[in-house]
Amino acid sequence: MLVRPYEMPWRPAYEVWAAAAWLSGLLYFVYITGSRAVFTPLALALAAFAMAMVVVRARQALGVLTVRASLSGRAMQVITTRRLGQLTPKPDLVFLGFGFEWQPLHSQRLYELAKIDYKAFTLPPYLLSLLGYTVDPQPDSEIGMPFIHGVEPKEQPLYRPLQNFEGGTLLVGTTQAGKGVALATLLTQAIKRGDVVVFIDPKNSRRLKRVVQRACEDYRAPDTFLEFHPAFPEVGVRLDFTFNWQKPTEIASRLQSIMPTDKDGTFSAFGWDAVNVVVQGLVSLEDRPNLVKLIKYVAGGVEPVLEASLTHFFDRVLPRGWRDSVEMRKLLQEASRGQLRRPSEVTSPQLIAYVTYYEQQVPQNQHERVIDDQIRVFRHNREHYQKITASLLPILSMLTSGDLGKSLSPDPFDLDDTRPIMNFEKIERGGHVLYMCLDSLPDPSVASAIGALALADMAARAGMRYNLDIKGRITLVVDEVSNVINKPLIEILNKGAEGGIHSICAMQTLADLANRLGSEDAARMALGNLNNLFALRTKDRPTQDFVVETFGKTGIHTMRVGRNLGADTHLGDWSSGQSVQITDAMEERIPADVLGKLPNLQYFAQVSGGRLIKGRFPILDPDFDRPRPRRTGHAA
Repeated sequence: MLVRPYEMPWRPAYEVWAAAAWLSGLLYFVYITGSRAVFTPLALALAAFAMAMVVVRARQALGVLTVRASLSGRAMQVITTRRLGQLTPKPDLVFLGFGFEWQPLHSQRLYELAKIDYKAFTLPPYLLSLLGYTVDPQPDSEIGMPFIHGVEPKEQPLYRPLQNFEGGTLLVGTTQAGKGVALATLLTQAIKRGDVVVFIDPKNSRRLKRVVQRACEDYRAPDTFLEFHPAFPEVGVRLDFTFNWQKPTEIASRLQSIMPTDKDGTFSAFGWDAVNVVVQGLVSLEDRPNLVKLIKYVAGGVEPVLEASLTHFFDRVLPRGWRDSVEMRKLLQEASRGQLRRPSEVTSPQLIAYVTYYEQQVPQNQHERVIDDQIRVFRHNREHYQKITASLLPILSMLTSGDLGKSLSPDPFDLDDTRPIMNFEKIERGGHVLYMCLDSLPDPSVASAIGALALADMAARAGMRYNLDIKGRITLVVDEVSNVINKPLIEILNKGAEGGIHSICAMQTLADLANRLGSEDAARMALGNLNNLFALRTKDRPTQDFVVETFGKTGIHTMRVGRNLGADTHLGDWSSGQSVQITDAMEERIPADVLGKLPNLQYFAQVSGGRLIKGRFPILDPDFDRPRPRRTGHAA
C-alpha cells in the first residue's frame, strides 16, 4: 500500500484541453438557455456543472503548469544589509535564505526528472510571464541545473531557532559555490545579535571583510571591528596567544597542538616538556611568557632562566651573604679553573657553581620541582636536546620572525608601537568582532601555525569560561577549516557550546580534512561533532557520499507499465492486455550526483536534528545602498 499518492507533473498539461472542452460546453448551455431551446432549469443545471468542471480542470492545469514553470530556476538575488536586517527582526531566529522544506514528494520529482530531458517540459517565455515568473532566470552560461530548486514552485524565507545551531554548523562546497555568501549572511546576523565574533579567514576575502565591517558600522559601536593580518601588521592589532591561562602547563599544551604529529608521540612529548620547563621557570620569576621568550630559551638554552631562578631561590632560602660563603667561593674558583664539568662551552662559571651548590649543599627536602626540571634540561646533552626539540623550533621560528614576532609577542613597554594589544579575554569583555586573516596563499605553513595556535588559545578560553561559569555568546567562524584544524578545535566542536562558543566551519572536500588529520575516519569523527550540515555544490565523491549518508533515505515510487499483444493462427483469436504496477523502494533522499549539479548559492541542509531544507542564499552587498563616488574627467 502506498503511503502517498503517485503523481507525474512532468507531462503535457492535458487538463488545459479538458478545461477548454468544458468551457465550450458551458458556452453552449448558456446559448441554449438564452434561446429557450430546452427546459431552462435543466440547461442552467448543465451550465453550472460545466462551469464547475472548467474550474476544476483549470486549477489542475494551473498546478501542472506552475510546477513546470519552476523548472526554469530562480535568479540570483542581491540584498542590502538593511534588507537583511528587515528579514531578521527576531534575534532568536536565524535567517537561512529562501527556499522550502524538502519532503519525500520533492525527492520523487527529482528522481523522475533524472529520467527525462527537463528542457522539454520548461514553459515558453510568454507563459512564464503570464504566470508571473522571471523569463530566463538562470541562463545556460551559469553553473548548475536550475530544475533542482524547481521541484517546488513555492518558496519563502527560511528560519530556524538560534538554539538549534549551538551544536555547531558545517558548510561544505567546492570553490566559488557560495560558501563566502553563506558566511556573510551568518556573520552579519551574529554581529546584529551582539555576539562576540572571531572569524578566521585563511584567504583574506575582501568582500567578506567588507561585509563584516559594514555590519559593525550598522549595528555595533565604532571601535567594535578589529583586524589582524600577518602581511599588513601596521593596520591591525597585536594578538597575544599566551596571555590567558589558568595553569602554566596550558601554554605548553597550546604549542604542542600545533606541532607536527609523530607516530608514537615521543618528539611531541619532548617538545611539550621543553616549553613547560621554560614556562614554569618564567612564571616562578613573575615574568610573563611569550613566543619570543620561549624560542630564546628553548633554542638558546635554559641557562639564563636557571641562573635567575637559582639566584631568587638562594635569596629566599639561604642567609644573607650567601655569595660570600666559603662553599660558594670554593665552587666559583673550581668552576673558573674548569674543575667542574660544564654541559656547554658557553655556560658561565657562576652558573656551574650555583647548580653544584644547589645539588650538594641544599637539603633534598628544600628542592623545588621547577628548579629541578631546569637542571635536568641543563644537564642534558646539548646535541641530543636539539634533536628531540627539532620539531618544535621551526614552529616557534615561524611565529617569531620579523614583524610577525612583534605582532604575536607584543611588548607593552614599546612606546614606538601604538597598535592595540589584544587577547581573547579582552576581545570577549569588549564585545569585539575580530577578523583574523591568515594570508595562506603566499605562506601556508605560517598561516596554518597561526590559525592552529589561535584555536588552541580559544579552546583554553572556552575551558576557562566553563570553569568560571561566564555567560555570553561567542560565534567562532573558521573558513577553510582543513588548513587549521587541530585537537583544540575538535575539543571546541565537542564541548565548546558548554563554554558559550558556537562554531561555524567551512570546507571544500572531505579529502582535505582527511589529509590534515591523517585518515578519513579521523575526519568523519571530527565532523561528527557538528550537528547541522549545509551542502553547496560538491564535486568530490567521498564528500558527496558523506552528505547523502547524513541526509538519509526515503521511499521512491516506480511505475511499470506492461502491454501484451497476441494472435493465434485463427483470425478471431486475437488478445491484448495492459498492466500497471507501482512499487516503492528506499532510496537516498538526495542522489549523490545532484550535489555536483547545484547552481551557485544553492544548498541542501540538514538542521534541527533531521529537518531537511532546500534553499538559496541571497548575495549580500554591503555598499549597494550607499551612493557611489562620482567619476571625474572624460572618458577616453
